[in-house]
Amino acid sequence: MNFSDKFGNIKENILVELDTKSKEMISRGEEVINLSIGTPDIPPADFVIKAVSDAFLKAENYKYGITESSELLDAVVYWYKNRYNVELEHKNIAAVNGSQEGIAHIAFPLCNKGDIVLVPDPCYQIFSFGPTMADVELYYMPLLKENDYIIDLKAIPENVAMKAKMMIVSYPNNPTTATAPVEFYKGLVEFAKKYDIIVIHDNAYSELIYDDEPGISFLEIDGAMDVGIEFNSLSKSYNLTGMRLSFAVGNAEIIKRFKAFRSQIDYGMCMGIQTGAIAALTGDQGYVEEVRNEYRKRRDTLIEGLNSIGWNVPKTRSTMFAWLPIPPKFKSSLDFSIELLEKTGVLVVPGVSFGKLGEGYVRAALVQDCGKLKRAVDKIEKSGILK
Repeated sequence: MNFSDKFGNIKENILVELDTKSKEMISRGEEVINLSIGTPDIPPADFVIKAVSDAFLKAENYKYGITESSELLDAVVYWYKNRYNVELEHKNIAAVNGSQEGIAHIAFPLCNKGDIVLVPDPCYQIFSFGPTMADVELYYMPLLKENDYIIDLKAIPENVAMKAKMMIVSYPNNPTTATAPVEFYKGLVEFAKKYDIIVIHDNAYSELIYDDEPGISFLEIDGAMDVGIEFNSLSKSYNLTGMRLSFAVGNAEIIKRFKAFRSQIDYGMCMGIQTGAIAALTGDQGYVEEVRNEYRKRRDTLIEGLNSIGWNVPKTRSTMFAWLPIPPKFKSSLDFSIELLEKTGVLVVPGVSFGKLGEGYVRAALVQDCGKLKRAVDKIEKSGILK
């Protein structure tokens, strides 16, 4: 058999190797505390569960959605106005089956073969893999600790910027947990206008900022609607990961072309799921505050616990993750992750899986309660892996 030269020989994600090892340990009766994948353990709001349950008792809600209902579009308009004071119209909105799916496909209607797309390093894997499927050339923008993991737009070479078609930006950032100031976004809009670059902003974690001002929308910045769009997800804010509820919002021409492209590969968001999105966006937002407070407690439990046993790690500023420098005696984030799993049963993600500049770090997801996080800290201390 002959397979794709480009994708037929892709290696499995590092997570597969770690997942296999963790399952082997569990089969032997060993405890594994899984802090790898960002799958929330907090249940959705009761009123959202009820709305979805009621909707799926109606047979008509099992048909193709085809397009967004007016009620859903109105809910997104309401939420963006209420949350960010951003004015949207229906033409500025497209529903997608999770931000990951949307970002995987956004380059297809926007880029030609060989176009340059600017992506962060390290980054959530789909930021680089998605555009690659569209046969573009990637230019990596380094996220450096000394810059607080903020993209240095001035460091992008002039010749690269002039050829770039699109750039992907994401704050609050996964995996580094960095947040970006308003000044960065103002500079981003100016940069995009100067070089005629389309900005794709992933805003999945704007509701999970712990000690600073609430997260903003890229579209709050004057001129942002002229140069790009933003993906916003209900997965983490409302703990609806499995329902795949996300939206692309922003520039009407980009949205129009994106929706036309997606119409060839998708029959729209299921109507029953649209009901859940409407309920979440228009219902009691006190639930979001409860979720944020719970993650803040978990952040404090893990970070303070690790520092107390001699693993010096910075305090997570946002997202549902912690970005942890590996202990000095280790040189490889993968080697450390494997040894950590084998000696303690604590499963994290090696930073190198997010890109070359992720080496030297691991990402831990705050998807276990405080009791299990304390247990993880205790197991790490007793294992001697830090010595």
